Amino acid sequence: MQFMHKDETIILLMLESIDKIMIYTIGLENANSFEADTKCFDATIMNFIVLGEAVGKLSGQFKDRHSNIDWSKINAFRNVLAHDYFGIYPAEVWEIIQKDIPKLKTDLESI
Repeated sequence: MQFMHKDETIILLMLESIDKIMIYTIGLENANSFEADTKCFDATIMNFIVLGEAVGKLSGQFKDRHSNIDWSKINAFRNVLAHDYFGIYPAEVWEIIQKDIPKLKTDLESI
């Protein structure tokens, strides 16, 4: 059962990254203000990358048991951010922050 402890630690890391994303974007009104705040934008993108990296370290058994979360989508988004930085659409990232991040946080907290 050692993998369970590792998975729990990874989930805590993911929750920490989500909290940072939420803190960094508090007070921003829209995608334009998000993009204009370059420190916030860069820090947020880095935490999305951390989220995706963490998913890759979760055990297959863990991801199978919690298949309600689209692990592959999180990892795929990380790949876009890490490998196509200049192809990032701030409005798309902003929408993910507004719609998907709160749900992901709730889902991870329920684990």
